[in-house]
Amino acid sequence: MPGLDRRSFLVTGLAAAATVPVLAGPASAEPDETAASPAGRGLRSDPFTLGVASGDPDHSGFVIWTRLAQQPLAEDGFGGMPQRPFPVLWQVYADERARRVVRSGIAVAAPEWGHSVHVELDSLGSDREYWYRFRVGPYVSPLGRARTAPHPLSYGGALSMAFVSCAQFEHGYFTSYRHLAQERPDLILHLGDYQYEYTKNTYTIPGGNIRHHEGPETETLANYRQRHAQYKADPDLQAAHAAASWLVVWDDHELDNNWADEVPEKPEIPQPNFLSRREAAFRAYYENMPLRRTSIPRGVDMQLYRRVRWGRTATFHMLDTRQYRDDQGCGDGYRDCPAAVDPARSITGSAQEAWLLNGFRHSRAQWDILGQQVFFAQRDNNAGPAKVTSMDAWDGYVASRRRITQGWLDAGVRNPVVLTGDVHAHWASDLKLDYDDPTGPSVGAELVASSISTGGDGRDSDPATHPFLKINPHLKFYNNQRGYVLTRIERELMTADFKVVPTVTAPGSDVYTRATFVVEDRVPGVQQTYLRPLDPAARALDEMTVEETVRLETERP
Repeated sequence: MPGLDRRSFLVTGLAAAATVPVLAGPASAEPDETAASPAGRGLRSDPFTLGVASGDPDHSGFVIWTRLAQQPLAEDGFGGMPQRPFPVLWQVYADERARRVVRSGIAVAAPEWGHSVHVELDSLGSDREYWYRFRVGPYVSPLGRARTAPHPLSYGGALSMAFVSCAQFEHGYFTSYRHLAQERPDLILHLGDYQYEYTKNTYTIPGGNIRHHEGPETETLANYRQRHAQYKADPDLQAAHAAASWLVVWDDHELDNNWADEVPEKPEIPQPNFLSRREAAFRAYYENMPLRRTSIPRGVDMQLYRRVRWGRTATFHMLDTRQYRDDQGCGDGYRDCPAAVDPARSITGSAQEAWLLNGFRHSRAQWDILGQQVFFAQRDNNAGPAKVTSMDAWDGYVASRRRITQGWLDAGVRNPVVLTGDVHAHWASDLKLDYDDPTGPSVGAELVASSISTGGDGRDSDPATHPFLKINPHLKFYNNQRGYVLTRIERELMTADFKVVPTVTAPGSDVYTRATFVVEDRVPGVQQTYLRPLDPAARALDEMTVEETVRLETERP
């Protein structure tokens, strides 16, 4: 894979000052006088088939992104683009009608980086909405929206933040992304499993998959580029990206199910190409996400954990619990495993752990929020004395979890909240330092978002009868429908609405709030303020067992 030299990096990654024409109105269906210009030469159709995105905002700017692809599903991963660089005009506007240009420039979409464009903007006003779009030749991209954070010394207004995870294209439509776009939040966190690596009909739902992946299981750069393009071409996902800035972190399926550092899911099977596969997956991930230049991959490594501050209201500590973890103990599933309590084992790695603890010590935020992948609280599925927990989650790294929890207690973190994806269900829970003492104090809160589509439709259930909640009294809520979590973060209160769509196996389902929980300032733990009554049709199916819950969560090839 060719490297990125200093000159090409400065051209493709930074906001270059330029005097450029205003992008007035939508792209014409007929080529205009710019079609014959060098910028448009070789383009026979709209290259903005993958939409636009923004990400990683701070008080003075954010990243804007696009990737050119005339034929998104091209097997070679080049998206039907000629193998030459394309200058791309970008503009940022102060109004949604795109009439007041505040910044503009030229970036180069290079074939070495999948014709992706990452522009880092700064010197914008704090705590403000902006809009942006791109142009190449006669073609104009859709319009995207972003918001800068408040000034570091200001709280600003209430923050509308949503978080999501787990979107398996084959299992259903991305209806939740469409509803999320209509919410117009200030910020969206994606906590992993943005795309899935499997080839067609490998990971199936009862009754058969609704849509199908193109291409083989992803192993090469061309494979990963094609798969990202198939997901990015979905109009509902494009709408969610255009609606707000995203903070993204990966989980396992962006590379390989249940991978751990340099260990694949099935280490007993020789996989000499695993590191080259990891390098390809990381490169494609960067190419397709609105990330800053600090996340440009270097071979098999990529800096993804980072800190994003939203004024004095919140600090988001975005974690990477895959790249540095010790391999799962006793296999990946639910086990009573001695390795789980080994104090030498870590899910974050020592450097990331030290970075996080240092962030706690220096934080002055009202809310310290961990955006991360796998279940943090203990979930024991055995009512007896043995602990049977998931080795792929923080339960498989008990000492690592305790060090992090003790770290925020020692630092006097005002309001620690953990946000989680991965498990294809909504959960809410109190966090403990010692889960063996259910009467001990709560020391934080965890909110878990269900999947966008993974697992198919799912079904509603009564949280009061769920066996996991009976065994683990600190777990307060469970729902196995698809959806997302929409939060409102104020100085004195964080409100979380658990949004669900009843159906993803057919398009157009409505969305509603299944439950609402709040976290009060300086009151660790979650409090339920609203619970929608269970649908009578669902009540007849409400006989969820521990075994069925585990199967729904772990039923992967």
